[in-house]
Amino acid sequence: MVNTRSKINKIQNTINLWFSKAAMADTNHLATESGALIGCNDDLLIEILLRLPVTSVLRFKSVSKHWRSLLSNRRFTLLYKNASFSPGFFARSLYIPFDDENESIPPFRNLDFYPDPHGIRILQSCNGLLLCRSNEGDERVYKYYVFNPTTKQFAVIPSILGGMAVRKTIIFMALAFHQTDCVHYKVVCFYFPEPDDVIKVQIYSSETGKWKISDDYMSLPDYYIPPLDYIVFWNQAIHWVPFGDKSYFKLDTEEFQSLPLPVRVASSEADESMDHIMTLYFGESRGHLHLVKRVDPSESRLHLNVFEMLNDYSGWFLKYRVDLDELPDAYPEMINSYFDPLSLGYYIFDVFDVVRGEEEEETFMVIRVPGKVIRYNVVDKSFKQISDQIGQTRRKHVHRYIESLVSF
Repeated sequence: MVNTRSKINKIQNTINLWFSKAAMADTNHLATESGALIGCNDDLLIEILLRLPVTSVLRFKSVSKHWRSLLSNRRFTLLYKNASFSPGFFARSLYIPFDDENESIPPFRNLDFYPDPHGIRILQSCNGLLLCRSNEGDERVYKYYVFNPTTKQFAVIPSILGGMAVRKTIIFMALAFHQTDCVHYKVVCFYFPEPDDVIKVQIYSSETGKWKISDDYMSLPDYYIPPLDYIVFWNQAIHWVPFGDKSYFKLDTEEFQSLPLPVRVASSEADESMDHIMTLYFGESRGHLHLVKRVDPSESRLHLNVFEMLNDYSGWFLKYRVDLDELPDAYPEMINSYFDPLSLGYYIFDVFDVVRGEEEEETFMVIRVPGKVIRYNVVDKSFKQISDQIGQTRRKHVHRYIESLVSF
């Protein structure tokens, strides 16, 4: 559930009072009745801590050795992860909270944690960690970083194997991390070494601090590299929008695999390209993998299908049918009068995110119309503006921020 600012402040003030008493009891043996009750009851402590923001949880680790052990335990980490929510997202360097009533302070104001002469930009967010890269310059001298915005810690990723000749063929880097499965993260590099007509993979592990070359590869017909606009870590694999033969790389077996398509893709290359254009979003929320596509333009340009992938990869099912027909009346700037009303370009909008709520009725989509960001509830079809400070930001420069307890 996404709490409002007033609710969060009330909970925070109450818990801070309880914890101050408990901390005093732990350190000075001056126990009050309430402090002793909380300090001695681990189940009660866990119930309280699950309702705190991650910054407070990290701070309360210093209360005592017992509390630190409790908060570092895998049981608590798993419960906290399941109870957590995304407070907002970054569109380039602009932080936008999902709830406009919760004027939360962003975890960082700019990416200045490392003095990169080219500046730094976010490539991917993954369960609380950010994969970053030099903003500009020659691809052969790009530096890559993994940054924890909660603890303000970062790691510089060493260069992949093969030297400059291989570095200049990098297609994309991907971050793989899930704190409830492993405290270590992996960086996966996909590259296209000439003169081969295949995509190859190298994997970096923070546990070993080394890169390794994977044996598997992905063949490319006619040297054509499919569009890789959305990179998602889910179910222990790196995924991209289903297109062509292969759609994800499984990390435990180090193999390329295929995702089924939610709709039939025609055999011609032109029709496949059109099918990709119809894709508006591909991402994960609360353990669910989503694919958002336009409904057939001949039927409607403002009706969207939100598909969800089954955990066993057996297929997609239609989770939501979203009707945006009321948006143009509220935001006429999303109408492009230079286009034919029957064309795909007549309505200007992007789907930034699909955020699953703790309860079904709390699920919403984040949609950009020119100059504004809208929060649209997929169940009751209500919507409201949450920002008016955004321009023509492309979807791949939007990254959700999820609070994390991981420490490097």
